[in-house]
Amino acid sequence: MSISLALTEQTEIAADVAVDVERAKYPQYGRYLDELDPGQVFEHPRGFTFDTTNMLDFARTYMQTNPLYLNSEYATEHGFTSLLASPQMVFNVVLSLGVQNDSEKAIANLGYYQVQFLRPVYAGDTLRAYTRVLERKDRGADKPGIARIRTVGVNQRDEVVLQYERKIMVAWRGDRRPTTPAPAFTGTFPGDDAPTLSLPLKATQYGSGLTGPNTYFEDFNVGDIIVHANGRTITEEHLTQTYLVGNSHPLHFDRVYSSGLSGKMSGDPIVYGGLVFAWLDGLASRDVTEHAVWELGFTEGYHTQPAIAGDTVAAITRILKLEDAPGAADYGVVTMQLIGVKNISAAAALEKHGADLFIKEDSKRGLGMDKISDKIFEIERRLLIKRRVR
Repeated sequence: MSISLALTEQTEIAADVAVDVERAKYPQYGRYLDELDPGQVFEHPRGFTFDTTNMLDFARTYMQTNPLYLNSEYATEHGFTSLLASPQMVFNVVLSLGVQNDSEKAIANLGYYQVQFLRPVYAGDTLRAYTRVLERKDRGADKPGIARIRTVGVNQRDEVVLQYERKIMVAWRGDRRPTTPAPAFTGTFPGDDAPTLSLPLKATQYGSGLTGPNTYFEDFNVGDIIVHANGRTITEEHLTQTYLVGNSHPLHFDRVYSSGLSGKMSGDPIVYGGLVFAWLDGLASRDVTEHAVWELGFTEGYHTQPAIAGDTVAAITRILKLEDAPGAADYGVVTMQLIGVKNISAAAALEKHGADLFIKEDSKRGLGMDKISDKIFEIERRLLIKRRVR
């Protein structure tokens, strides 16, 4: 169907329409704790179409060095259809698609769990996201509670490309305005509790000179600690970067909102944690992931301190486990711990804190230890990494 409208000259009418402030509306988004019911499902608005430009911009902004995300010929020679969207971009987009429904009222993101990347994302793919509320933990009427949610991202063919869980801290609504109701979801919630990963990989010697010599599977040993040389100073660029991936939480771009909060979150907008993670991943990439062909996933991810514009972040990686990849003799699986610090070099942080850097911050009270104020992030990752050609 097409329409045809004859356009007339527009006349000014605002002065002729009476103002009635009693008719003001105040739309609110996100959900308070009492608006997050276990079993509830949200189909998130908008969706996100990936294109070569935004994929390359993301990979370069966050300092990725794996050619799969930078070099289309390298990607196709390794079996993929074309240039890959980086896992960090896919994760940040899918998470951000859900913020308007599930976490725009959240006080804090408490953790990422069982994140799994199940299919490649290419230019031209459009992702949509769904979230199910799994659990709501009440900590008392005068205290924020905790909601555990599961989010799934699907492509235009309804194939699952990413699924994960996270926990968010959310206050009760109290006497605040209710949020805008989300449309009722009547479909089937996507996702797979026992997924099988199928990748179009092709063993090749192509492009060996495009990557560093020390990041094949054989170069890693359990217990290795890799201190990444460079840091990255975050500027107010993060305000724009937050909305480029679609995150709508005002804490990350609205100074009036952030300065009106109480406690350590009050002041300048807080850098959206997904971007901090992406920068740390990028800082580590040339030392650990240049020969990775797939990010299998990550878990137990925690933002232990906030970052703001002007902070400089740095990264350290510790190798936790090496495994053969069943049915894929040309690859191995490496599990690693990624640690982020701020306003101190990675080398200085390791010298200052030693093994304490690698102990989960939430475990330290029970161990009679102090938390590390320099430390901002911790997570465990699993990657499928090429072996050297035999």
